[in-house]
Amino acid sequence: MRQYSADLTPPWKKPQPVPEVPAEPGLVIEEPGTGFCGAVIRCEAGTVTLEDRFGKHRVFPLEPRGFLLEGKVVTLVRPTSSAPVRPTRTASGSVAVPGARARVARAGRIYVEGRHDAELVEKVWGDDLRIEGVVVEYLEGVDDLPSIVAEFDPGPDARLGVLVDHLVPGSKEWRIAESVTSEHALVVGHPYIDIWEAVKPAALGIEAWPRVPRGQDWKTGVCRALRWPENTGVAWQGILGRVRSYRDLEPELLGRVEELIDFVTGSGGA
Repeated sequence: MRQYSADLTPPWKKPQPVPEVPAEPGLVIEEPGTGFCGAVIRCEAGTVTLEDRFGKHRVFPLEPRGFLLEGKVVTLVRPTSSAPVRPTRTASGSVAVPGARARVARAGRIYVEGRHDAELVEKVWGDDLRIEGVVVEYLEGVDDLPSIVAEFDPGPDARLGVLVDHLVPGSKEWRIAESVTSEHALVVGHPYIDIWEAVKPAALGIEAWPRVPRGQDWKTGVCRALRWPENTGVAWQGILGRVRSYRDLEPELLGRVEELIDFVTGSGGA
């Protein structure tokens, strides 16, 4: 006699198996029921604690098919090892080197245009820069670049890399960059009006960066359009706080910063 299963649910209606993912510290996941997205900071018997971009904590039960990882349903499980798990990648996506000491600073330097630029580069590439011994300083404005380059006097053992905002052909910034570029001095730029715009809108929970009329201060215009307090320093700290890794930045900025690091360290060729 044939044996029939008591479960008469058609195969196409049965839930498909999903991968089990250990709740390792630092893993970024989403709880679809609430839309809460954050990094795992603690996993205990039956629960996981997440921290979002604002530092808010929430505890969720470890239920089957209970979370989204990069948009796909997964079952989160408790890690098998009780030992603390160290991040395997830095914020820039490089392989992490646990316990690595900062290298003695190189003679070479990277300059970026503005304090906000320097803070963003430090947050995402800081671990890499310390291991490589590269110091980042900031320019008050691109007009100061010729005198800075002349005083720095770049050479084979002291390369200079510079990141400039809104570097487009034919502009004043472009002409200044061309005048100081040499074998040992590299000036690159991103297409954004300001470094704020290099942060992906999705990381901030907005659809797109607003268009600001010409003649109006761009940062102030952004704050007004998004109904943020018109304090650009406070607004920037809110933006910076939502940047967790390179995934939150536009590729046009990522490529330029990596290019400068390679140039200054000599790994990108002369």
